[in-house]
Amino acid sequence: MHRSGGIRPYAPRPAVVTVAAACLVVAACGAPGPPRVSGPARRPSTTTTSSTTTTTVPPTTTTTAPVVVPPAGLGPGSSGPEVAAVQERLKSLRFDVPTVDGRYGYVTEQAVMAFQKLTGMPRTGRATPDVVARLATATLPGPMVPGGGADRIEIDIARQVLLFWQGGELDRVLPVSSGSGERYCARGRCSRAVTPGGAYRVRVRTPGWTTGYLGRFYNGLFFNGGIGVHGSTSVPGYPASHGCVRIPMHSAEWLFGMVPLGTPVYVLNGPNAPVPLGAPAPTVPDRDQTPGDEPPTPPRPPTTPPTTRPPVTTSTSTTTTSTTTTTTTTTTTVPPGP
Repeated sequence: MHRSGGIRPYAPRPAVVTVAAACLVVAACGAPGPPRVSGPARRPSTTTTSSTTTTTVPPTTTTTAPVVVPPAGLGPGSSGPEVAAVQERLKSLRFDVPTVDGRYGYVTEQAVMAFQKLTGMPRTGRATPDVVARLATATLPGPMVPGGGADRIEIDIARQVLLFWQGGELDRVLPVSSGSGERYCARGRCSRAVTPGGAYRVRVRTPGWTTGYLGRFYNGLFFNGGIGVHGSTSVPGYPASHGCVRIPMHSAEWLFGMVPLGTPVYVLNGPNAPVPLGAPAPTVPDRDQTPGDEPPTPPRPPTTPPTTRPPVTTSTSTTTTSTTTTTTTTTTTVPPGP
């Protein structure tokens, strides 16, 4: 080693080492191997489909039970001193209340209905406070036909009431239901249900249940052809008949026995019209007196069992001897039945 001449001392070159290192790397990369993974391994992607179902819930309905308000006043089913007081007052005014028993039944309901009809009040059949107040100040009704005779029947079609007079005095006031005014047909003919006005007399009396041209009735008092006063199981607060004058059954029981033939009958405020369909008064009561506005259904005749024919009989007789054989066959045939 020289100190002069500017010659630097020898130093090994790093290039050789770099080349050698590179060869080692190349040798290592030349062999196949597993792929290098850079960074964390990625998972396979998964697609999730969500299905949404929408359910509509109906709105909640709250039902409130209606408040039942009991009807005002007294009516069917009521009982007690108040009912007895109403019955007593109706009886004094000549309405048909046979017994004062303190029980509000059908008879009392019809008597109240008659009072409401007579005075022009709503026809409910209930003794409401206004009805009770009106009863307290009511007076006996006057005659509609003053000179009509000591014993007579007066029927007011407008008010739907009947006034029965005996000996010149008012005996009873009854509710009625007369011709409805509606058109109807019977037995192939048609007419309008009216109760003609006019002055008549009772011409036909039919006791008990009778079936007439236009229906069935009880204890009929006929004064104009097929039109009469009779008992019925239906006497509403309005005109509902084919032309007859319906009265309650309990009233028909006693009225029939108190009205003889020839008794005058006056129909007021009725139309001037002929008898519907010109129906005559029936005269023969029903043989079957089963109660009801509908004719009873006759029983069916007993069914005769079919005749069974006897079977055909065949007899055979055989006689045998040592020398002669005789065979006799007898056949009996029964003729066919009817």
